[in-house]
Amino acid sequence: MVMMMGKWWLGRIRGRYYYHSEFLIRWMTSSKRVQDRSKKKRVHDLEVATEKWKIVSKIIYLMELLKQEPEMVIPVRSLEQHRRKINLPKPHRISDFLHKTPKLFELYKDQKGVLWCGMTPKAEDLMEQQQRVIEDHSDKAAEHVTRFLMMSVEKRLPLEKIAHFRRDFGLSLDFRVNWVHKYPQHFKVVKAFDGIEYLELVSWNPEWAITEVEKKLVRGVTESGSGSESEFPGVLSLPFPLKFPSNYKRVYRYYAEKILHFQEMSYLSPYADAHGLKAGSLEFDKRAVAVMHELLSFTIEKRLVTDHLTHFRWELVMPQKLMRLLLKHCGIFYVPERGKRFSVFLTEAYEGSELIEKCPLVLWKENVLGLVGYRGRKKKFEVCSEGSDMEGHDGLVLDQCDSEMGELHVQIEQTGTLDYEGPLPGDDSEMNVGEIS
Repeated sequence: MVMMMGKWWLGRIRGRYYYHSEFLIRWMTSSKRVQDRSKKKRVHDLEVATEKWKIVSKIIYLMELLKQEPEMVIPVRSLEQHRRKINLPKPHRISDFLHKTPKLFELYKDQKGVLWCGMTPKAEDLMEQQQRVIEDHSDKAAEHVTRFLMMSVEKRLPLEKIAHFRRDFGLSLDFRVNWVHKYPQHFKVVKAFDGIEYLELVSWNPEWAITEVEKKLVRGVTESGSGSESEFPGVLSLPFPLKFPSNYKRVYRYYAEKILHFQEMSYLSPYADAHGLKAGSLEFDKRAVAVMHELLSFTIEKRLVTDHLTHFRWELVMPQKLMRLLLKHCGIFYVPERGKRFSVFLTEAYEGSELIEKCPLVLWKENVLGLVGYRGRKKKFEVCSEGSDMEGHDGLVLDQCDSEMGELHVQIEQTGTLDYEGPLPGDDSEMNVGEIS
């Protein structure tokens, strides 16, 4: 029983009455904040992984930005417009942020006192390595993009939306200009009457219409897709790999029946036509879980930003309350608390905070992260001389500091354990990603 009394509520729990503020009762029942909803389901190792990938993504963004400059240098003041991309709010100074990674970034002052940023020789070598790794990964990325199109309703997706997954799929910087035209046997770029460019499927490949769950669990189905019995997919009856927190065993009996029912329930393949599914049904939700599982399997980190997923609700026939599914099926997905933008992990792909299978692009990112650190004191700058050449790097002089830089160790305070005393999120407490601030 719950009664409203002004700004306070009267509730009864186990025969006893309690007064609660309306703000307290809100997070107990219908909060839309992941921090509140996942407070007792925190996985510390994946929170660490979130922080690690968040740091390296900022560094790589700046390195790619510099790579696109003619001389691979840029005035630091020009980086102000990229604050939002690297999530560096004021009053933090971008120059201070760059100071913390002297093994990758160099700062210079020109004759007029303008501060410039460039990459160190080590960083330039890393960018060349990245280009080679991306080229080697290109065929696999083309397969994943093709399968992405095969899962869509109209077998085409807006090019602008696919670009959100460029780094997640391991696509090259020239993705929209050149890369999309390299595989005409798989897809092509078409322009609609409204001027929007779409990437459209050219030919259906039945060998690629097999989910990653099928490849792992069905005997006889290999990575090449051999063993497929039909050209077009249909209903599947395969369970998803589950990986719960260790202390979930305490209340496993309470949820065992629901979990078993969900795992045994048949569902439509992500590659099958989903027009006939009724939104809100269990079959609809399970297919949505299968679609999200497949998309996360395509990514190099087995992780995606959740608002990237919401861009494809209509194209992939996904539920409006997408976050509800992610939080509810905590044995398949994990939504960490850190950062302003929520991301979702595929739990089966991680052992602790480390990926079980690391592709070359992930190994390259770890090499970049190994060069990120904090120095003891700032660098000193000198103005270049009158006779120096102002074109390119030769006119920029840096007084190198002798202090050593230690490795960055990501540390996150573990403020709680994974206590599942309450039930899983139910229909009475659904969340919409668009409503989260």
